[in-house]
Amino acid sequence: MSVIQSIREKYAKWAVVAIALALLGFILTDYFTAQNRMFGGGSSTTLGSVNGKKIEFLDFETKLKNAEQLLQAQGQTLDENQRHQNNERLWNQEVEQIIMNAEFGKLGITVGKRELNDYLFGANPPPDLRQRFSDSLGNYNPAAAQEFINQLRRSTNQTDRDQLNSYLASVEYNRQVEKYTSLLSSSVYFPKWYIEKQNTEASALAKAAYVVYPYSKIADSTIQVSDKEIEEYINKNKEQYRIEESRSIAYVVFDAAPTAGDSAEVKKQMEDLKTDFSSAADPAVFLARYGSTFQYSDVYNSKSLIQVPNKDSIFALPKNGIFGPYLDEGSGRGSYVMAKKIDEKNLPDTVKCRHVLISTDVTQGGFEDSAASKKIDSVKNAINGGASWADMVQRYNPQSDGSRQQNGEMTFASAEIQQPNFAKEFAQFILFDGKKGEKKVVKTSFGYHFIEVMEQKNFQPHYKVAYFAKNIVPSDETDRVALEAASRFASESRDLKSFDANIEKMKAQGYQKFTAAFIRPNDIMIQGINAYGTSRNLVREIYKAGKGDVLQQERVGDKYIVVAITEVFKEGTAPVSLVRPSSEIPLRNKKKAEQIKQKFSKFSSLDEALDNLKDTTIKTTPVDSLRYSGGALGFEPKIVGAIFNQANKGKLIPEPLAGQQGVYVVRVDDLTTTSITAADIEAQRAQLAQRAKQMQNAYSSPIALLRKLAKIKDNRSNFY
Repeated sequence: MSVIQSIREKYAKWAVVAIALALLGFILTDYFTAQNRMFGGGSSTTLGSVNGKKIEFLDFETKLKNAEQLLQAQGQTLDENQRHQNNERLWNQEVEQIIMNAEFGKLGITVGKRELNDYLFGANPPPDLRQRFSDSLGNYNPAAAQEFINQLRRSTNQTDRDQLNSYLASVEYNRQVEKYTSLLSSSVYFPKWYIEKQNTEASALAKAAYVVYPYSKIADSTIQVSDKEIEEYINKNKEQYRIEESRSIAYVVFDAAPTAGDSAEVKKQMEDLKTDFSSAADPAVFLARYGSTFQYSDVYNSKSLIQVPNKDSIFALPKNGIFGPYLDEGSGRGSYVMAKKIDEKNLPDTVKCRHVLISTDVTQGGFEDSAASKKIDSVKNAINGGASWADMVQRYNPQSDGSRQQNGEMTFASAEIQQPNFAKEFAQFILFDGKKGEKKVVKTSFGYHFIEVMEQKNFQPHYKVAYFAKNIVPSDETDRVALEAASRFASESRDLKSFDANIEKMKAQGYQKFTAAFIRPNDIMIQGINAYGTSRNLVREIYKAGKGDVLQQERVGDKYIVVAITEVFKEGTAPVSLVRPSSEIPLRNKKKAEQIKQKFSKFSSLDEALDNLKDTTIKTTPVDSLRYSGGALGFEPKIVGAIFNQANKGKLIPEPLAGQQGVYVVRVDDLTTTSITAADIEAQRAQLAQRAKQMQNAYSSPIALLRKLAKIKDNRSNFY
């Protein structure tokens, strides 16, 4: 016993230390594992860089989340595709701002505090502010805009302040871009000699004749272009053949879509619940309990707004009557729906009303509840006694009340009045209880309102309907059969050769090989596969593999996809295999031109050149009144240039000329000029400058050109 006691006393402290170290080890292991998962399996937190300036993942992710929260606050539901678009938009914005801020620094382009205020609250504010703080006639209210921004500055909510700072930063940046673009546009200049040269060329006129032997007369199959020749051609035109990183694939689709039996089973499930649905006291609870894909909307919709199958049959139902289940194919692969008529009312389509509001928001200058109640009674008595609505509105309604500019008058659609963010008490009076000309004091979360219903238009039946819907989904058995087929194909196709061979064997069963090219690292859609759904996870797997690899099956929508990697292209100069279809044409034509020139041999006239060809289908073609634009010759700049060369006037050009369409022998008969009206150089200069600015805006944004010259690294595929 004493021995045990001594061991306890001697080693207890060491045991505590050992346990603590073990726990710390577990915690650190878990932390670093999580970090690796977050940062794509590596330790780097850098999402990318622009000209050496890093874009950090955590900063980018915070901005992305804030943008998504803002969209969700506006009622938008974000799916994977929309999130990807937001990611792309933010990335492009970050890249652009890094590039442009460097340019602003070089040129000293800034926006001062006074200038920013003048822009926000002046005569030409940002479009979003103008839209939000303008009356029905389009008159901008800068005081209301300024008060709103000041409220956000004073807000105790950090998110509000962050969003305001982000907005003001974007406004400031946009002003800097405007200044930069204006500076660039103002630098456009056309010297006098250039305009005079254009005028001279425009007045030039040529008379000529030619014989052309088209390249099309020599079969393409007789001209071979080697990979080495194409490679040399690419090296001479590297900028023309620069490509981004991408992959090309072949793939097979295994269908796991619902069968006719699956559809029948869903319909039977709906039939079994029909009685319970009919007797359910609370339709919202019933739909939630049984997993309806449609939520219950406690709203009366007008007959004209309801656009569902069998709507006339639904309208004819008695209260709590059920129609269905019926097939609704409007939701992708379809669903079965049962409609329950909850109620019917005769309501106006639109309501016009006006109100005086005594706010109870004391933080924004409102009154305590008891004081507000007394003031609204005073307003009521004053108006009933003949006081002006407009005077009362301007005296009491808060600056933040959008109806102040219309003296408290507002017009709403019936659907708008029933929205969740519309004050229920206000809505109850103007749509359901009140009649034209009636007035009432109503209390809402905003304060006390004295309301008058001014007009109610277009009364018609409005229906409240509960829709219980179930998507037609594949059964476990349907999914299992498709999964097994895809898995078996993937396991038996371990390289491109066996992949192609197995597809050939399966053609009799209806399977076929599809292809998709130029899949980039950050893509979320793949051509062809995008018909089934987004493919971000599949793209990630494609970029983990190498050329010739066959991937395990991947689920996209209701399909299983088995992919083989057929090409891997790195960023840089395009390989011969990719360039051959486009570069082979000019190289082949160059070889054809050499053969054709041999056919012409020696000649001293067009007739002799024509005789050398020994081809009766080719004739001499005269060209009268030829301009620099080419006219009847089409796009043949080399031939047109030779014709307008003064050294060739009145001569037969002694050498055949290789053009775009064939090889030409040309005789220049005469070169003259047409008389032109005395040119107004300054007017022409202004016209050319204006056209250049328009083309700059339409085709060659300075930001796009600067981005092309920048060194950009994009590592987003490691994170998203």
